[in-house]
Order: sequence, then C-alpha cells, then structure tokens
Amino acid sequence: MEIQYAYTILYVNDVPKTIEFYNNAFGFKQKFLTPENDYGEIISGTTTIAFANLELGRSNFKKGFTESTLKEKPFGIELAFTTNEVEKVMKNAIENGAVLLEDIVTKPWEQKVGYVRDLNGFIIEICTPILNQE
Repeated sequence: MEIQYAYTILYVNDVPKTIEFYNNAFGFKQKFLTPENDYGEIISGTTTIAFANLELGRSNFKKGFTESTLKEKPFGIELAFTTNEVEKVMKNAIENGAVLLEDIVTKPWEQKVGYVRDLNGFIIEICTPILNQE
C-alpha cells in the first residue's frame, strides 16, 4: 500500500482573510477557494496547506473540536517553513499580523529557529533548513 501526506487543514474564522495573511506574511499564493469562501488552499510546496471555516469543521466533527485562538495557549503542533532568511521572514510576518511567540535562536545543531502565531493562533516555525549531519 502506498500512502502520501497530502495536506493539512486548519479550521479558521475567515478563510479568505487567512489566505490573504499567508500571502502577505509569507508570499504563499492562493491555489483554490470555494465560491462559498468556506474552504481554500495555498501553494506551499509539495504539501498543501488548506483552510476551512469553523462551520465546515463543525459539520465534519459532530462532537465538536477545540478552536484555535490567540486568546488561549497554542496547540502543541506547528507549521514549519524553511528559509535562509529567517530574520527577514520573521520581520515581514510580524509586520503583516503575526504575533511573536519566541525570538530567533540558534540551536546546538546550528539551525536558526523562531516562532510566531498566525492571526488564528496557530504556531508557525520559521527556520533554516537542517543541514545533513554526517
């Protein structure tokens, strides 16, 4: 059996606004948006990041789910974006509405890593690629 990780769906208040945030903060372009504006995807590399509105989420999960919000602690999951310009990307993200979670640090394996939260409260790691350790 072959299986691939295809996409991550984040449940958000406003799909078009979230897509606009990811475009402005990180340069990801819109790939798809339903006419109802309740589901959309961005071009983010080999794995698609998608957004669905909370109402769609409630229809999918009859027993409910925990909504991500900046008013609460973030979930223990993150989206990680790699770049060789961590400082520049962090600065641009914050200027476009991201909230600083953790300043940039250099890990013992020499990877630069910083964390922000998007407008819905989800954690985004901005980091340099991990170099091959031999």
